[in-house]
Amino acid sequence: MGIATGVCFVVLVLICTFLREGRAATFTFVNRCTGTVWPGIQSNAGSSRLDPTGFVLPPGTSRAVQAPSGWSGRAWARTGCAQDASGKVVCATGDCGSGSLECNGQNAATPATLAEFTLAGGGGDDFYDVSLVDGYNLPILVEPAGGATGATTCAAAGCSADLNERCPAELRTEGGAGCRSACDAFGKPEYCCSGAYANPNTCRPTAYSQLFKSACPKSYSYAYDDPTSTFTCAGGRDYTITFCPVATPSMKSSGGPGATTAAPTGPTPTLPGATPQMPRSAGGGQGSGPDGQGVMLGDNSWLASLATGDASSAPSSPPALRASPLAPLLLGALLLLLLVL
Repeated sequence: MGIATGVCFVVLVLICTFLREGRAATFTFVNRCTGTVWPGIQSNAGSSRLDPTGFVLPPGTSRAVQAPSGWSGRAWARTGCAQDASGKVVCATGDCGSGSLECNGQNAATPATLAEFTLAGGGGDDFYDVSLVDGYNLPILVEPAGGATGATTCAAAGCSADLNERCPAELRTEGGAGCRSACDAFGKPEYCCSGAYANPNTCRPTAYSQLFKSACPKSYSYAYDDPTSTFTCAGGRDYTITFCPVATPSMKSSGGPGATTAAPTGPTPTLPGATPQMPRSAGGGQGSGPDGQGVMLGDNSWLASLATGDASSAPSSPPALRASPLAPLLLGALLLLLLVL
């Protein structure tokens, strides 16, 4: 009798623990480009390091990476990576400067298209966006599992257009493999939203950011872009990050280590509101609330911080309590013990 009571107490403690812990999210990286990419992952300050922080992803393959509840950070694709004479890994775009396959906490060199996440943020919701604030190197699409088809309510976010094809000459870099942001290219406060322009009232869209926005309306084009460029889902979802979702830009490719699986088959995802400017993949070629609520945080400075990768001013509300998939099993065990008693 005493043993059974003790077991019941332990089970109750386990149930409470699982109810209080948020479920880990799974990021599935998919490469639909014609060439190999080398994804990089950087955690924001205060967030745990993910494993791995960089890997090779050949065309037509995918790889899953786990992220704990409350994680925030960014992911991107490095292109044209190779080892130099000293064995150091160097990439044409998105290089993180680590000299190895792993990025080890280092950020992407500009220009790079960034997928940014804050899991279980304000109100326990997930916030995510695709940012062109640091420039562009290839198309990225972020899709939440079971997402709705709203404008900014748990929907697909990203840029599926080939900005390298329409990049102004003064922003073009790496032989056309990347398109710099105006801030990166010119360093002027009006382009960087710094100094007297460090607020949404004075830092307005420029001809360059409008070019990015017209091509990729579901992406951040500059630090104080429209708040609808940030998307939100109720926490606890998994996400698919697809490189070259509807197009296959030409890029340098070479082999490398890393475990991968075949990429999912089926219809290629399309980005609501976007008009792809590149041919579809065909095995080659050139080229704020729960679900249903929009992101209205009431603080544009946090939106700008998310776009620039600084989560220090993000809402610090604790994650919402979500049940673990093991909780029903534990509850069943408890009920069984109570029947025995």
